[in-house]
Amino acid sequence: MLSPLIAGDEKACFAVTEPTTGLDTTKLKTMAVRQGDRYIVHGQKVWISTAQVAHKMLLLARTTPLEDVTNPTEGLSLFYTDLDRDFVDVREIEKMGRKAVDSNEVFIDGLPIPAEDLIGEEGKGFRQILYGLNPERILVAGECIGIARNALTRAAQYANERVVFNRPIGQNQGVQHPLARAWARVEAVNLMVMHAAALYDSGEACGVEANAAKLLAADAAVEATEAAQMAFGRFGYAKEYHVERLVREALLFRIVPVTPQMLLSFIAEKALGLPKSY
Repeated sequence: MLSPLIAGDEKACFAVTEPTTGLDTTKLKTMAVRQGDRYIVHGQKVWISTAQVAHKMLLLARTTPLEDVTNPTEGLSLFYTDLDRDFVDVREIEKMGRKAVDSNEVFIDGLPIPAEDLIGEEGKGFRQILYGLNPERILVAGECIGIARNALTRAAQYANERVVFNRPIGQNQGVQHPLARAWARVEAVNLMVMHAAALYDSGEACGVEANAAKLLAADAAVEATEAAQMAFGRFGYAKEYHVERLVREALLFRIVPVTPQMLLSFIAEKALGLPKSY
């Protein structure tokens, strides 16, 4: 599976989220029904990145109906299979930002999946995808740090070059201070991101740190890109100077892959021992 992906010979997408379930993954409605040596799948997925160009699909689907399991996390299975467009309709979602990556609705109508495309044990797919959540949060937090640093670098360069009233605008504290405060926050948050990454690399528990890193980094990126856009003045609204795109990119990570409210609930429960609220 991995070798063709690494070589660039195949592209894959990750199909979990559904339009009516959101983050409540245990309520997925896409069904994979075993018929002999294959499964037949019907269902719908949404916000599936790169499905326009993908050859393969990592698919989470129910193999046992929810009403037939004692624990809602059971009965979900993970498959890595061909994205056969004779049975799968992919429709792109136009977005505010992140234009480099397509996002899609995916409609699955009778997709046959060979039994050998099942990953691990049938019914244990939910537990399998959990292993990828912490590194995903850390990765996204790292993206936020990169976006923020890029925006601040652009703003500092512009503030040094733009002259108004016979002095660079970067000499004015009204321009300096928001950028300096944003820089300090970004660099502080980066320590949490690196701490979470180090824990993950060491094989240690990092759920709280990974969620905190994503929460803090998304907020820091929004603050930094806004400060950068304001430093550009009206040119910050112009595509020519690129910073407006960074504003849009940063806003995305306040929402995905998980909302700040869910992150705060997780941290409250796991770090502070408060009752589970969701």
